[in-house]
Amino acid sequence: MPRTYFPEITRPIPFEGKGSKNPLAFKYYNKEQKVAGKTMAEHLRFSVAYWHTMMADGTDMFGGSSYDRAWRSAADPIDRAKETMDAAFEFFAKLGVDYYCFHDRDIAPMGETFAASCRNLETMVRYAQTLQQQSGVKLLWGTANLFGHRIFTAGAATNPDAHVFALAAAQVKNALDATLALGGENYVFWGGREGYESLLNTDLKHEQEQLARFLHMAVDYAKQIGFKGQFLIEPKPCEPTKHQYDTDTATTLAFLRQYDLIDYFKINVEANHATLAGHSFEHELTAASIAGKLGSVDANRGDLLLGWDTDQFPTDLYSTTLAMLVILKQNGLGSGGLNFDAHVRRSSIEPVDLFHAHIGGMDAFARGLLIADRLIQDKALSTFVAERYASYTTGIGARIMKGEVGLVELEKYILEQGMPVMKSGRLELLENILNEYI
Repeated sequence: MPRTYFPEITRPIPFEGKGSKNPLAFKYYNKEQKVAGKTMAEHLRFSVAYWHTMMADGTDMFGGSSYDRAWRSAADPIDRAKETMDAAFEFFAKLGVDYYCFHDRDIAPMGETFAASCRNLETMVRYAQTLQQQSGVKLLWGTANLFGHRIFTAGAATNPDAHVFALAAAQVKNALDATLALGGENYVFWGGREGYESLLNTDLKHEQEQLARFLHMAVDYAKQIGFKGQFLIEPKPCEPTKHQYDTDTATTLAFLRQYDLIDYFKINVEANHATLAGHSFEHELTAASIAGKLGSVDANRGDLLLGWDTDQFPTDLYSTTLAMLVILKQNGLGSGGLNFDAHVRRSSIEPVDLFHAHIGGMDAFARGLLIADRLIQDKALSTFVAERYASYTTGIGARIMKGEVGLVELEKYILEQGMPVMKSGRLELLENILNEYI
């Protein structure tokens, strides 16, 4: 009889509605419920982050592990990896999600040599293929851990040592092979070490050109092997590197355009990275969306009183509603999804806490979806916004946007029409309306 790692969960988490008092039931996430022409599952495409959910041990910068996970006890690294994957797929099934995500080093341990690490990854990919076929759970995206090992202290693709660059490239090649073999719908680049500490020892132009060359290599290799998934870049500011090359969405889009990569990549926005960059979550989503480049989302939140990436589960209904407004307006995330790049608190030490955390995050986004759909259907906010910019649809505004007038013509217009009249932005009213819907 197979080992059970979550014995307190005897059936998949049910939907019981908002009147339920059962802490192990969904109150708002009803997988098959239709909203705006699609099921909730199709809109939200929830994914479990393998690294936080299965691999985290509660360590932070001030203390060691606090979780004791039964699936991390085997002495042999491959046996331990297989037990962890067994526990992961049990968790996916009982939670009722359709997707998961991983770094290569999450599912397969490093070996004593690079070749041994590759063999370990191949072994675990074969094991994952079997479990995916049995469960129906799919891979949303894969990626390579190019930040954990000390060899990447000075970066991976931006490392001043070409030997390290080559190692990173070889690791990405194998991670792409693994993602393709597992039917991954996307591949993510997260440049956690791609930045610099000081210009005293850095050739900034050279490092950016290195990074661009690295990404072009990945694009070329994907074509060679027939990988049709979407490439994603996940912006992150300052942590751990002081000057990141992918600080925020706007910076990342500018980089992609400058180096002729814009046609191959979309943005994977993380909520906590947005706030660390000094932006709101919805700002980063909107910046990507209006460029046609919002591809996927790492759904979490940070603690605004702490200056690092706390990766907490999303429970703020204002945030999830505003996020779903952006996603609904662009008709979904395509091949992307909502990946819970979040971990339970250090004091949440029992495996069942993983269920409580995911249930809360899934309900928060399901409720945000329902609220956002009502706001859109009722035109509760969009009507005011349209009226606020209506002067650009006719008259001088329309001529401005069509490029029919310049500074000389606009000076003449002002001399004839006089000074404009100020108009209220009605922000307090709109905030009240949003409150009423929430």
